[in-house]
Amino acid sequence: MPYGLTMKNIKNGDGMKRFSTVMMIIIEGEKENLVMRLNKTGLFIWMVVFMLSFTAGVFAEDFSRVPAKGMVTMIDLGAKKCIPCKMMAPILAKLEKAYEGKADIVFIDVWVNRQQAPRFKIRAIPTQIFFNEQGEEVYRHVGFFDEKSIVEQLTKMGVAKPDLKNKG
Repeated sequence: MPYGLTMKNIKNGDGMKRFSTVMMIIIEGEKENLVMRLNKTGLFIWMVVFMLSFTAGVFAEDFSRVPAKGMVTMIDLGAKKCIPCKMMAPILAKLEKAYEGKADIVFIDVWVNRQQAPRFKIRAIPTQIFFNEQGEEVYRHVGFFDEKSIVEQLTKMGVAKPDLKNKG
């Protein structure tokens, strides 16, 4: 049965302060207007549904500026609980510090930020993608990628090799 659902007085950024406890359900065909006053339970249920509908947006990070324009970027798409990804974590942390201001080193947890996997067309984790200064993909690797190989790839792309002995 078709119906329309309207919630009133959610405006001007006041959110719950201005939320009216009146919800109208208009059932077409029967030409009936049912007005329900929400009690505390109804309000709680509405809040849970509202919060769940935005869960992905609250916990997911904003990667809209990745890859960084004007800077060589390496993105490691993985997960914090994946074994090879865990092995790469200290390497990425070290390289992120070493390449600060020279290249952007980014880790994206695709189990948390699920929309990034199809965006970067990955099929397995970890996957490392290297982008040039124009944001164009230059190289892709699937699986564990050691520090030496990452440094070699960044050097091939014109990024000066950092002093890794004093970093990390």
